[in-house]
Amino acid sequence: MAESESGADKSEDPTSKRLEESRNKGQVARSRELNTVVVTMAGIAGLIIYGGEFGQAMLVLMRGNFTLPREVLLNDGSMALYLLASGKLVLETFLPLLLILLIAAVLGPISLGGWLFSLESLAPKASRMNPAAGLKRMFSTHALVELLKAIGKFSVILLVALAVLSADQQDLLAIAYEPLPSAIIHSASIVGWSMLWMASGLILIAAVDVPFQLWDHKQKLMMTKQEVRDEYKDSEGKPEVKSRIRQLQRQMAERRMMAAVPQADVVITNPTHFAVALKYDPAQGAAPVLLAKGSDFTALKIREIAQEHKVMLLESPALARAVYFSTELDQQIPAGLYLAVAQVLAYVYQLKQFKSGKGKRPAPLPDLPIPPDLRRDV
Repeated sequence: MAESESGADKSEDPTSKRLEESRNKGQVARSRELNTVVVTMAGIAGLIIYGGEFGQAMLVLMRGNFTLPREVLLNDGSMALYLLASGKLVLETFLPLLLILLIAAVLGPISLGGWLFSLESLAPKASRMNPAAGLKRMFSTHALVELLKAIGKFSVILLVALAVLSADQQDLLAIAYEPLPSAIIHSASIVGWSMLWMASGLILIAAVDVPFQLWDHKQKLMMTKQEVRDEYKDSEGKPEVKSRIRQLQRQMAERRMMAAVPQADVVITNPTHFAVALKYDPAQGAAPVLLAKGSDFTALKIREIAQEHKVMLLESPALARAVYFSTELDQQIPAGLYLAVAQVLAYVYQLKQFKSGKGKRPAPLPDLPIPPDLRRDV
């Protein structure tokens, strides 16, 4: 199990934040062996596919440059033209192979770890110039693993090469008796297939190296329990700070709620423990909306503001409790309370008409219909 500089065991898996920070620094799992295999196999595949064309192009190039007419040899300007034509032929012939290698050189690294460009990883660091740190890396476990991989690659390629040469011995000897054009093409084919078999041996090294790089990268990012706790505090904030933020948020929400009380049509009370302020806008055609609610001291404050702004106060303990527990601020009351609240609003309207001398005194409110599932007995 890995240990931190303080000696604590790094027993915890890296968090998502730790992984993201590592990636931003350019630290991701990479396998040189995988990159080598991808580029090598792509190059050999291109050689096999275009080997015949390469051979024909080399034959044309050699014929054109080794059988020069006398007038060309005596003309200095012709040499530049021959050089230009030869370069154009080589470029056109090898361009497909170069494109294949370019694509492989890009796909190889991003196949493990994905695409990554980090300016932070390019920044100069004094620790990289420290000789002591360099010696420590030279004699580290990672350096030992790299040495073993190098020995393994050499041994695998050597064994495969000996096996390939032994299998192709007759073909190699037969090349000496073939005409030059067919010998060149035959040689390119043998070289291509021989390299393919030798490169296939590198797949074994890559198959071992990729899991090791993933494991090694994870081990470097492992965290102690204290580091996990510290990161949680940094990301989520200290408990006392979070508590203070929640307190301020509650105070702000309460101030906004109290500012909306004067706009209410009615404040329904318990009469002392609960208070809810409702408003109905006929133009909207929707259900009444809860503007404010509170219990105990907050309920008292709502009643005081309502009295100050001459908002109708109405005692209905069952309805006050039902609205308080079933409806959130700025939301419509539930459908089960439509009838009860409609009776309250009608009573308030009739009472206002009576006080202004435009109607009769309304009859006292009957028992309001509160559905059993919305009743709250406190």
